[in-house]
Amino acid sequence: MTTEPMRARAVFSTADFELLKEAIGELITKVSVDDVKLSRLSALYHRLGRLG
Repeated sequence: MTTEPMRARAVFSTADFELLKEAIGELITKVSVDDVKLSRLSALYHRLGRLG
């Protein structure tokens, strides 16, 4: 008898992505960060926008 592996459960709900995007957007506008970190935060912000 073979058993199927358990299905992975989602860590975040769809509502969480909008909240994360909003928080990262605020961070981008209010915090002084170096160019590399700002670029990474901006890319993450846009990726989160595509999920919602």
